[in-house]
This record gives sequence, structure tokens and C-alpha cells, in this order.
Amino acid sequence: MTRQTARSSTRGRPTAHPLCIGITAGDPNGIGPEVALKAALGPQPANRRLVLVGHRAVWLRAATLLGRRPPPEIHELAAPIPRLCTWDPGPAPAPRPRPGRVCADAARAAYAYILAATAAAQTGHLQAIVTAPISKEAFQLAGICEPGHTELLARLTGARRYAMMLFGDKIRVVLATRHLPLRKVADALTADAIVDAVELLACALPWMGFRRARIGVCGLNPHAGDGGALGTEEQTILAPALARCRRRGWNVAGPVPADVIFHQHLAGQFDAVVAMYHDQGLAPLKMLSFETGVNLTLGLPIVRTSPDHGTAFDLAGQGVAHSTSLRAALDWAARLATRRNPWA
Repeated sequence: MTRQTARSSTRGRPTAHPLCIGITAGDPNGIGPEVALKAALGPQPANRRLVLVGHRAVWLRAATLLGRRPPPEIHELAAPIPRLCTWDPGPAPAPRPRPGRVCADAARAAYAYILAATAAAQTGHLQAIVTAPISKEAFQLAGICEPGHTELLARLTGARRYAMMLFGDKIRVVLATRHLPLRKVADALTADAIVDAVELLACALPWMGFRRARIGVCGLNPHAGDGGALGTEEQTILAPALARCRRRGWNVAGPVPADVIFHQHLAGQFDAVVAMYHDQGLAPLKMLSFETGVNLTLGLPIVRTSPDHGTAFDLAGQGVAHSTSLRAALDWAARLATRRNPWA
């Protein structure tokens, strides 16, 4: 299957049954409600049903900001569902509108939206969920223990092994470690973590349409350690982990110096890359796909995507935020929901 085929859209190809996708509002003080509503108001395939998950007041403010009529409200996820509607799942109280502010009540509302959408996906009322951005700082302020969507969704669905996969039109990256201070990365990096990342990616690539699943793995240190002169993690951790991966039959190469591997990826040598830490993988991704990047959580029994950007508090409440990334996340959620989820 070609890359073009793997990225082909589902627009204009309705299936026999409606595809119901939930879009959470994210942090109500960020750009989430705005970009979610912008994306939802765009052209959609005839079989697609979109449920905007969040307090009705949040969606009313977003509609007013955009100068659009708000979608109708539903009170339960029961057929027939309109092509576009809002759903207030409760029970968290509606937060005070404070665009651009880090607030605990907004985080508690965003948390409630995630819980409701995830539960609806687990019961089959939603075939996929797209999550608008949350504030990790606000989550901490509200006393929510999970640092972000990935860990929270894993707990809610009982996923033991999971990973962040981020991708754009030309680049696909999975992170072996996630949101860690740089000084803690080397200690957190284990052979098991690398094997898990490769295995999850090896399952995800066919799901996305890449049958050969050719995977390149970054080194941790400059020049991939340069034979031990610049660090030994490549020899003591990565090499044994990749040997295990090859014995299991996965098409994996590495460790490859991080300043080389993304050039090789773009040249077609690899279908995706495993990066050792957050910025090693996300810096090249955002350079190439800042406005179109998508975050896909691997290892979940449900389909979850999100835009690859944050709350953008500096833009909140102005009506100027772009919805391109969320539209891409929505189209990918729909596409993957029609295929066999390897972790379902």
C-alpha cells in the first residue's frame, strides 16, 4: 500500500452505518472549544455524526465567538443522533469563563469531559474520540494525578502498555519516554520501554496502512554514543533491546543518530521513528507539521486522537485559532474507527 493510500481521506465514502465521534472541549479557557467547533462545522461525510462533549455554556460561548448558531443539544447518547450536537455529561459544575487563565475549575470540567467520552467509547455509543487540549498545570492545580491525556486514558481503559504516536503528512514518531525532565530521561530509559514502543508501533503502522512497518530507532546520545565515547546507553540498553525486537520479527533498524534518522525517514527508508524522549521526536515533527500534526494513543481498546498542539492560552477568546490540526485528528479518528483496532 502506498503512502498516498495510507493517507487517503474517508470524505465522500459513506458506510452503511453512522459513525459517531465525540470531540471533547478540552480546557474551556483555552482554544479547544473554538477549534473543536470550527472543525465540526466544516464539511463532513454524510454518515459522520459529531458529538461535542462539554458544558452547554462552553459551546454557546464558542459559537458566539465564531458568529455561528450553536448546534442542538442532546441529553443522552441515544439514536438517532443529529449530524452535529452538543452533550453536557455532568456532573462537574460549569467553570467560570476566564479565557487564557490557568484555573482549577476549568481543569475539573475538562477532566469530566474526558471521563464521559471515554466511557461512551467503551460502551460503543461513540466509535472514536478526539480530545481538545488540556492544561497540565491546571490539572496539577486541581489535584488531578495524571499528567495528561495519555496516562489518564490508559488508566480508564485498563491499558498496561501504551505510547504517544505523533504524525503529520510526512513524519511519524513514537516516544519511548514521554513528559520527563531531560535529566531523568536516561534513568527512565529501559530495554523493556524500547521493546514496548517498537511493538506498539509495529502494530500501529499496518492499522494506518503501512504494511512493511519499517521502524528506525533513535540513539539517545550524540552520534548514537560514538562507540561509547559519548555515552554507553546505546551499547547497554538500546542494542540488546533491538536484538530482542529483531528476534520477534519486527523490521527495525538502529540505534541511528538522531541528527540523521529523520532525514532517512523523510527519504523513505523508514515508515516511522521511535524517539527516546519528547523533544527529540517532537522538534522535527512540529517543524514539518506544526499546523497539521495528530496525536494518536497506541495500546488503547478505543480510538483516540487529538491535535498536536496545546491550549494556546495566548490566543484564547479571540476567534483566531486554526482548526487544521483538529480537523486532521478528526479525519484520522474516523478512518481508524472503520479498521480493526489491534488492541480492541
